[in-house]
Amino acid sequence: MIERRYKETIHTDINNYEYTAVTHDENKVRIYTLKNGLKVFLAQNFDAPRIQTFIPVRTGSNNDPSDNTGLAHYLEHMMFKGTSKIGTQNWEKEKVLIDQISDLYEQHKAEQNPEKKKEIYQKIDEVSQEASQFAIANEYDKIISSLGASGTNAHTWFDETVYKNNIPNNELEKWLKVEKERFSEMVLRLFHTELESVYEEFNRSQDNDSRLVNDSLMEALFPTHPNGQQTTLGKPEHLKNPSMKAIHKYFDEYYVPNNYAMVLVGDLDFEETVKLVDQYFGSIPYKELPKKEVIVEQPMTEIVERTVYSPTTPRVQIAWRTDSYGSREAMLADVVANILSNRGEAGLLDLNINQTQKMLWAQAYTLGLKNYGYFSMVAVPKENQTLSEATGMVLEQIELVKKGDFPDWMLPAIINDFKIQRMKALETASGLANNLFDTYIKGRTWEQELNEMDEYAEITRDEVIAFANDFFKDNYVIINKEKGVNDKLLRVENPGITAIKINRDAQSEFLKEIVNEKTEDIQPEFIDYQKEITTDVVKDKKISFVKNKYNEIAQVHFLFPFGSDNDRELGISTQILQYLGTSEFSPEDLKKEFFKIGISNDFKTTSDQLQISLSGLEENMGKGIELLQHWMKNVQPDQEIYHQFVDTVLENREALKKDKNRIMNALTNYTKFGKGSRFLDFLSKEDLQNAKVEEFTERIR
Repeated sequence: MIERRYKETIHTDINNYEYTAVTHDENKVRIYTLKNGLKVFLAQNFDAPRIQTFIPVRTGSNNDPSDNTGLAHYLEHMMFKGTSKIGTQNWEKEKVLIDQISDLYEQHKAEQNPEKKKEIYQKIDEVSQEASQFAIANEYDKIISSLGASGTNAHTWFDETVYKNNIPNNELEKWLKVEKERFSEMVLRLFHTELESVYEEFNRSQDNDSRLVNDSLMEALFPTHPNGQQTTLGKPEHLKNPSMKAIHKYFDEYYVPNNYAMVLVGDLDFEETVKLVDQYFGSIPYKELPKKEVIVEQPMTEIVERTVYSPTTPRVQIAWRTDSYGSREAMLADVVANILSNRGEAGLLDLNINQTQKMLWAQAYTLGLKNYGYFSMVAVPKENQTLSEATGMVLEQIELVKKGDFPDWMLPAIINDFKIQRMKALETASGLANNLFDTYIKGRTWEQELNEMDEYAEITRDEVIAFANDFFKDNYVIINKEKGVNDKLLRVENPGITAIKINRDAQSEFLKEIVNEKTEDIQPEFIDYQKEITTDVVKDKKISFVKNKYNEIAQVHFLFPFGSDNDRELGISTQILQYLGTSEFSPEDLKKEFFKIGISNDFKTTSDQLQISLSGLEENMGKGIELLQHWMKNVQPDQEIYHQFVDTVLENREALKKDKNRIMNALTNYTKFGKGSRFLDFLSKEDLQNAKVEEFTERIR
């Protein structure tokens, strides 16, 4: 048994609350478990007098009843509609009508005759109109806004539903009072009008390329497990036949304190905070969870190939199923993904395909879930390439891993990059809170999470090669996304929902109580910029320095007071630079050198500014700056590489003409600025094709 650096220890605070901590944890996270099973994750961060809050519930679409898919996601929406105290003007009268609506939905679900279903829905619509007279719209949002909260939101996924707020630290008790009320009971108020939002979300998703490919991929990878058989948004026939009773049953079974956690990171006092959490949430009773059948997928023994269609650029996605997140297999798959594609753009796919512009784009990545996961590669071919050719090109890179045809420095550099990303993720309140809630959802301990980097560091080159040869066989899923018409688009039609009258100005007694309850003001702390920011002048250039008090990560930003409005060729100049080397380093070698020392570079051109940034280990930042200066001063123009670059740019432009979001942004911008729109101010095809690469490299120098 290997001795680990991070170990759980048990402590008792001054109020006799027992908590778990982990030795050498720089964030000093405390994990309390209340008597009702509620886990409370607390950590301090004094960047601002605020607290990042998450309430992660260990349930999601994978727990949807098979005849009510989409239920967990819809329940998440309804959690913002209030309770018997929040969002109502007269609960006694409203409750009678809501119960009647619930019974009507059960009749509607059971009825098979389409005409009779319509009649029942007309009645639902009528009663809903009557019930809406007592409802107060968006009252939860009003209450939370009155506290000064920001980032109010929630999301539902396979095994999680997470509720989010960022609150001022002096409003913690009020926030707990509101959330205790919200998690104690649920009222399905304005139910059928919220259905309209869910329908629209489902309809919008139908022509989303990523979701189209992903749904097909997951269904093939997991032919029996809910991962692939139940999407978060649900099936249209279930969305059209919801059950309020089923939603209440789900809430009562899974929204219990031993199945969710409280994650609070920010300017807080440990002892006072856990005492307050216990005061409000400690009284919610523990409840046994439903017995869940463990679904085991049979091993894949063949290639499963499927094709989907949409008007956008063709691409192919390949995936192998892995064990669950945190397993040795999942970790090894993650390492291989980074040997192929990594942040330093120094992987085999990065250098052999993207850097050499052999395809429009290729990438490898992994997804780790509570149950299973997958390793995947995505390839976007050029217009003159087939999806089969693209598949062959990325599979060739897998063969290189199997042969051990990757440099010795690669594995240590990848582990080093993992550590850098972990440090960055944990240095902010939101980043640490995200990590804590994800750890809870996946059923891992904080000790396991912190020891993960050491486990990665133990992975050897021989182990990676042996894994690749054993894992990557003809047992994968391949999804071909061809250009064409998607004739399988599904739409959920509005069943006849009449707009309701919204009581926007009414207030419940609960809201009045929260608003009238006075809170001690936060005392401002003024930053002494002369003290916090060190300045100097080097060669007539102002240098500003702020010390990173959290870790060994450094960032350097070079700011130039001109952008694309001053020189429309500036953006192209920084883009072509990525494909050019120097007399000392090839373009591929430059990527490798940056990745070896754990330094990433970024060039960002806005309308009025050029920003060149370096980020990574402080001890290597000097080397990073020297390498950047060498690259920019000694860049070697190459007309052939430039012509390949232009072909890629032009092909990407054609692809963007099919991108809905890009089209909407362009139209919005044109509506505002007309012929002055920046979307009309770009280098033409002829300008790009006729230009000499030196026109761009001289700008960089």
